[in-house]
Amino acid sequence: MRCDHSLTFREATRDDLPEIVRLLADDPLGATRETLGEVIPEAYFVAFAAIEADPNNTVVVAELDGTIAGTFQLTYIPGLTYTGGERAQIEGVRVAAEHRGRGIGQLMIEWAIEQARARGCRVVQLTTDRQRPESIRFYQKIGFRPSHMGMKYHLKTDD
Repeated sequence: MRCDHSLTFREATRDDLPEIVRLLADDPLGATRETLGEVIPEAYFVAFAAIEADPNNTVVVAELDGTIAGTFQLTYIPGLTYTGGERAQIEGVRVAAEHRGRGIGQLMIEWAIEQARARGCRVVQLTTDRQRPESIRFYQKIGFRPSHMGMKYHLKTDD
């Protein structure tokens, strides 16, 4: 089923954080990484303020019929590779469970790519966990290629 309503994109606001955190936590991996409750932790607000203050960072929400149907973070990274070309990094892509399978995720990624193109970026990149084979197939279907092997080193924090 395709999205047959008008999907709009906008920068997220602080007031959107509870819904964004709900989306981030709404999958098996996110449920292990996010803290969801009646009141979300202050750390989310601190992180959002840092993103909001950085001109190379934005959290975007996709609205469908006045409700948040999806979200992602778009970060522009200056670099020396690609002859000093900037790259766009897409992170934290989530579509609300009730809206999955309707083409919203594809529209979100296409919108992000167009933003990167308009800014003059040379590369758009993202990562997805190997434990999400459906996400890997989705990104490959719309043109992303597994050209590099990503690695992460998780830092432990003291509680």
